[in-house]
Amino acid sequence: MGCRHPLPHHGQTFDMTLPSWPAVPPQYGRVHLRPVEIVDIEMAQELSTDRYVPQTGTLPFNATAAEARAWIQRQQGRHDEGRGFSFTVATQINDRAIGHCGLWLHNLPEGQATAGYAIVPSSRRQGFAIEALVALTEFGWSIPPLRQITLLIEPWNIGSIRTAERIGYENNGIVAEQHEIGGTRRDVLSYALERPQ
Repeated sequence: MGCRHPLPHHGQTFDMTLPSWPAVPPQYGRVHLRPVEIVDIEMAQELSTDRYVPQTGTLPFNATAAEARAWIQRQQGRHDEGRGFSFTVATQINDRAIGHCGLWLHNLPEGQATAGYAIVPSSRRQGFAIEALVALTEFGWSIPPLRQITLLIEPWNIGSIRTAERIGYENNGIVAEQHEIGGTRRDVLSYALERPQ
């Protein structure tokens, strides 16, 4: 399980041109971040079995193959839409898809981004979330205007809190009822990391 993917509201449009897709996949430790591909359907379906993950984005709970394919196609369009970078988390050794993460840049003109990540249930408790978040964060610092990356984590999500803190994200406190999860507005913790000097 990871932190939520705070995408803009449906129908919101963007006039911003994003930086180009990275020529070299971001990587750290045992994982690399690559484009989301149709071959990732099984990964998407496994993610959808977690009751929490579908509440934080557009992946339906217990997604069928067709629903997983549609979700993948939506992820493939995020960069062209100007929303940000949507990555599959894959193992370096055999490119096995084990999760998803994203860097969302709708506030890039203000030097800010939000990030989210999720690892499939069968690959959790092995340190992959930490490695994926390090790779995603380091990629973020390759974008010159970016000064701060924020993670939005529900207070009960101890695993994600520990992941964020291990990497150096700092708790900026509760953001009260500002983020919709599962159709209701909930309190979330805001964890932020500033660009290294």
